[in-house]
Amino acid sequence: MSIHHIVFDIGRVLIHWDHHAAYLEALPDEEARLRFFEDVDFQGWNLQQDAGRSWAEGERDLAAQFPHYEELIRLFRKNWHLTVPHAIDESVAIMRDLIDCGYDVTLLTNWSADTYPIATERYGFLAEPRGVTVSGEIRMVKPDPAIYDHHQRTFELDPERTLFIDDSERNVKAARAFGWQAVLFVSPGQLRADLRDHGIST
Repeated sequence: MSIHHIVFDIGRVLIHWDHHAAYLEALPDEEARLRFFEDVDFQGWNLQQDAGRSWAEGERDLAAQFPHYEELIRLFRKNWHLTVPHAIDESVAIMRDLIDCGYDVTLLTNWSADTYPIATERYGFLAEPRGVTVSGEIRMVKPDPAIYDHHQRTFELDPERTLFIDDSERNVKAARAFGWQAVLFVSPGQLRADLRDHGIST
């Protein structure tokens, strides 16, 4: 069956995201930044905010575990705006082309409920697809199958006609296991080629 529903991830697909940017001034040495991220399990900690935990709670809990890092822990939310400096313009153009061609485009993102409104204010194109599932708002995160099920039911997607685009291999694999077709985002140019491979022209 031909693809009709196209589901985009946002971070590192439509919008550049780099958590290092929040720390370039405070920790200019890359080795020091990486040591801090590893010591506090930064990725796991940040994912909990994407899963719906409030920033206040997240900061409090992590600072209690690592009091010597409290200032750096709290710096991330303070400097969060620096982590999303620009759109990936060619990806946005692809998304708009798909909408103009009549495809049903939606967004599915791991993003905190606290910071997503900031992104929508800065990047108006996030309102152009039919809708969005924000993990922090529903307290589920990729690659949990429940979030794919929630998105599918919310937007009444036909799984056999759904293509998912994400920069995370494990999220792509989870979408495929759930019954969607899915491609790993590497670059806008590769995405156009992958879309053509799925019979989609823009």
